[in-house]
Amino acid sequence: MAKVKVLLVEDHTMTRLGLQMVLEKAENIEVVGEAADGKKGVEAAKELLADVILMDIGLPILDGIEATRLIKEQGIQSKVLIYTSRDCDEDVFSALSAGADGYIMKGASEKQLISAITAVSEGIAWLDPAIAKLVLANIQKQKPKDNKNYDTQNSLKYKEYNLTKREYEVLCLIAEGLDNQEIADKLVVSLSTARAHVHNVLGKLYVADKHKATVLAYREGLV
Repeated sequence: MAKVKVLLVEDHTMTRLGLQMVLEKAENIEVVGEAADGKKGVEAAKELLADVILMDIGLPILDGIEATRLIKEQGIQSKVLIYTSRDCDEDVFSALSAGADGYIMKGASEKQLISAITAVSEGIAWLDPAIAKLVLANIQKQKPKDNKNYDTQNSLKYKEYNLTKREYEVLCLIAEGLDNQEIADKLVVSLSTARAHVHNVLGKLYVADKHKATVLAYREGLV
């Protein structure tokens, strides 16, 4: 099985060394390069074409959010996993809007870090649990209550994912944090029907769970 190739973009030397030691112990990960600022990170991304770029935010010359945006705009296929101690709303949502594929805090365990890298390498959005709660809270706060107009200009993007109108309604309710029974009650359908809709939504979005569906929906402007 091929190893996940990782590029480290981190300005603190000791942090980079520590990350390299942790990741080299993982059987499925290979560190292929490192950079100490955002500009060099973008250059290394072009050259190395790593599977995953572990990206700090507070970088010199070019911060991690702008570096992520440039990497994505240039069509580089590497996944970007933000690795930072910053958890304010502005940083989280700016990073996701720039195209980050995941967001993990520097206090995460070695096991969580390896799981996050593996997940994003497979195309699965990964959020630190604390960040997932923040995203959900903000979506719930911004979402108008009892909004039944699902055919706005932005929401029509759901057709790009082959979602039906009902499945898009289910995605919106997932993003509001509703569980399957609450979705069933809201749509006035049986629990088994609600579960089937949720299953179909996750399948069409190619995500493993509701948190990942919420992240993708927010990042792609579906909700």
